[in-house]
Amino acid sequence: MAIIIPAIDLLGGKAVRLTKGDYNKKTVYEDNPVIQGKKFQEMGAGYLHLVDLDGAKTGSNTNFETIKNIRKELTIPIEVGGGIRTEEAINKYLEIGVNRVILGTIALKNISFVKEMIEKYGNEKIVVGVDVRNGYVSTDGWLKDSDKTYLDFIEELKNIGVKYIICTDISKDGMLSGPNFSMYEKIKGINVVVSGGISSEEDIEKAMKYYGVIVGKAYYEGKVDLEKVIKITK
Repeated sequence: MAIIIPAIDLLGGKAVRLTKGDYNKKTVYEDNPVIQGKKFQEMGAGYLHLVDLDGAKTGSNTNFETIKNIRKELTIPIEVGGGIRTEEAINKYLEIGVNRVILGTIALKNISFVKEMIEKYGNEKIVVGVDVRNGYVSTDGWLKDSDKTYLDFIEELKNIGVKYIICTDISKDGMLSGPNFSMYEKIKGINVVVSGGISSEEDIEKAMKYYGVIVGKAYYEGKVDLEKVIKITK
C-alpha cells in the first residue's frame, strides 16, 4: 500500500504548480506554504514533499527559510528536493529536521557523490529524483536533457545502494492526464514513488502497488478529495 505524499512546490516563497516544468506557466495556489502544509497534516498525510523550484534551476537553496518554517510548524515527516548538490546543502536540511533529502541533477552528474552520501547518511535519508523526458533523464530543473536512459540510470542507482527513487515523467507533470504507468512497470528492484500526472482517485488507486504516490495539481484543482483518499488507504 503506497504512501500518499502531497506536494508543495516553492517559487519565490509561494506554493505554486508549473505545467510540464515550465517556469513561465505557473499558478500560485497559496501565498503562505506553512498554511498549506498544516492543511495536509490535518488531512492525515503521512509525509510531505517539498520542492525548491528556484533552487532546482539555480543550484542554490533559495527557499530554505520557507522550508525551515514549514519544518518548525509541522510534525509529519518531510522530504525536500531542488538544488541540493553539495554535502553542505544536505547537512543544512538534515540539521533543521528534514527527514529525506532528494538529489537530482548531482546524481546524474556525479554518482560517486551519491554513493558517498548514502554511506555517510544512510539510504533512508538520501533519495534520488529521476526526472524523465522521452525515456531520458533530465537535469537542472528539467531544463537540460541527458543522453542516459532512465532504466540505465536506475540500475546504477540500485548498484550504489539507493533505496528510494521519485520518478517523474515530465510530459505528464501538471497535465492532469494520468501518470505514465507503462514507464513504472519497467522499473524493478527499488522503491518507486510515482510522480507526475495524477488526475483522479482512480490514478491514485492504480499507483497503490508502488511505494508512494505524489499528489499535487489534482488536489489543488479539486480533482481529488485528498482527505478521503488518505483515510481509505491508511
